[in-house]
Amino acid sequence: QVQLVESGGGLVQAGGSLRLSCAASGRTITSYAMGWFRQAPGKEREFVAVIEWSGGTTYYAESVKGRFTISRDNNKNMVYLQMNSLKPEDTAVYYCAAGRLVNLLRSPYQYDYWGQGTQVTVSS
Repeated sequence: QVQLVESGGGLVQAGGSLRLSCAASGRTITSYAMGWFRQAPGKEREFVAVIEWSGGTTYYAESVKGRFTISRDNNKNMVYLQMNSLKPEDTAVYYCAAGRLVNLLRSPYQYDYWGQGTQVTVSS
């Protein structure tokens, strides 16, 4: 079992930056792929970024590529999402997710554990 808690969300102006954190407990996350997803009101939950267990392979949604950076610290059971050059369309609840066996890294159905979400609001 893995418990995930996100933090770091808030209100930021367009062009600004935020750093989201995801703290894991219950089990170490060394062997888990860790992903970030987001969901805006009335829209489907969408993939944002994922980092594989080794920490050496990352993937990003085209909409955030070049602006967001995902990282992890397995020793601290922490995952981060650095968000730069934020746009109003980035506004959503951001969720941290963990998956032991993830084949389709961009699919939320591949993940076993989810955090409660943290709100990110980008004003224009």
